[in-house]
Amino acid sequence: MRESAIERDIARYCDAQGWLCLKLVDKGGRGFPDRTIIGPSFAAFVEIKKPGGRVSLHQQRRLASLRELGFVAEVVTSIEEFKQCLVHIPISKP
Repeated sequence: MRESAIERDIARYCDAQGWLCLKLVDKGGRGFPDRTIIGPSFAAFVEIKKPGGRVSLHQQRRLASLRELGFVAEVVTSIEEFKQCLVHIPISKP
């Protein structure tokens, strides 16, 4: 499956949940995750890779820095992995 298809599935899932699924660009650096997910009382960062895809050193470092700040910041290769990485977040309803 292509990364664009996984990204589309994630965006649709977030939309159905009423969450923002933003594609942000860090003009001052490299490695910012593909999608920023924002919902009631939470934010998460997701790097999307096709199965077997490689995470660059810049991406690894950026994800680690976001985790150190207390955010969920994960690499996913499917919509199922995306849903799983959000399981432990206490998501409140609006």
